[in-house]
Amino acid sequence: MITTASERHAALSATPNSNATQTMFEFRRQPFKALYLLYAAIAILFIRLPYWLIISALPWTRPRRSWPMSRALIVHAMNAVVDVLYATSATEEISPEKDAAAPEKTGFVWVEAVPDHLVQGDVAAMARVNNVVPVKVWGYWLGKRTADGKYGQKAALSERVLYHLHGGGYTRGTGSPKSPTAAVPQGILDQCAGFVDRAFCVDYRLSSAPPFTPRNPFPAALIDALSGYLYLIERAGFKPENIILSGDSAGGHLAVALTRYLITLNDPTLTLPGATILASPTVDWACTHDDLDSASMQTNARSDFVSVILKSGYSARGLLGNLPWGDLAIDPYLSPASLKIPEPSGLFSCYPPTCIVVGGAEQTRDPMRTLRDRIIADTATSNLYYLEYEDAFHDFLGVTLHEPERSMAFKEIHAWLKDVMLDSC
Repeated sequence: MITTASERHAALSATPNSNATQTMFEFRRQPFKALYLLYAAIAILFIRLPYWLIISALPWTRPRRSWPMSRALIVHAMNAVVDVLYATSATEEISPEKDAAAPEKTGFVWVEAVPDHLVQGDVAAMARVNNVVPVKVWGYWLGKRTADGKYGQKAALSERVLYHLHGGGYTRGTGSPKSPTAAVPQGILDQCAGFVDRAFCVDYRLSSAPPFTPRNPFPAALIDALSGYLYLIERAGFKPENIILSGDSAGGHLAVALTRYLITLNDPTLTLPGATILASPTVDWACTHDDLDSASMQTNARSDFVSVILKSGYSARGLLGNLPWGDLAIDPYLSPASLKIPEPSGLFSCYPPTCIVVGGAEQTRDPMRTLRDRIIADTATSNLYYLEYEDAFHDFLGVTLHEPERSMAFKEIHAWLKDVMLDSC
């Protein structure tokens, strides 16, 4: 039986930890996968696309009347993509060999594993439970090159850099400039030319869960993000205060986790970044905001496409590994905006200046508002710059057609960065 994303949502939301695989990835094995992909392509091109064109032509049949036709079509298409991924494979295999062979074109660099002694405290405890150790990873440079066209040059005096962590639900995505996810850091560079001219994107380890082989649970991605941060400081020569940490979607969650870890680590070398940008961060993997009918997960169901990604629990199980399912709702590293964290006060003390970019049409809008409120409560209103665009869907900064909100947000980010990093101008 072929199921849609909405049907999977209903089937999976009640028991995401135990029964999810019964209604997910039904066509993961060949030859069924190939047959399903052929069916899906034909259905999308000749049945679903004509239907989308019809219902998107009239404002009152779009997910939001205020939307242009193009935005409605994008959301319909994204939901179809989610259908296909969660029927076949949501986990992406990333190999560095091809990019490593041509670093002058791809901006590829190897990133050495962070030393073991820098993995401490709660993160070290989770690493032991999940058998996670630091490993050598890789990353990509975007933006300004040397005069002879090479990437990765040493930082100039007071030079700023954007350190971006890509999205993808911890199961997909790459920092490669060829990837669609590069639209976020590239958009910031384009808008902030002259203020910040380079970005570095680390390819952290991606997770997977049954029915596939479990791999790279938390804190693998966090340790890799720490390795990338250390690379920027020790190898590339950037001062921490000149690093702008950013992340979109799951990468936004990872940026929150990295910042929290840097605060608790209290290492004289690995001090806090000068600013943090969180674009549509996924900060409640336990979905603790979703029980009410008024929750954005329900009210924005037609205007977004992340329901199955969150409610299936697949990414969550990939992150948890051997950790108890209950930890997802109470551990501030896993779900920093969870409503079930026993003592949320003080979680964001000492936080650097932070900008959160949110779409009002996002299904995960409510957790991001909780994150906003917690940062303000622990720091000050002046430390948090919150941008919410009423008609924007999830991770809209990565969608070049999402105008005018995308350009508006990048302009606001640029102005805010100049304000909070004025001392380093």
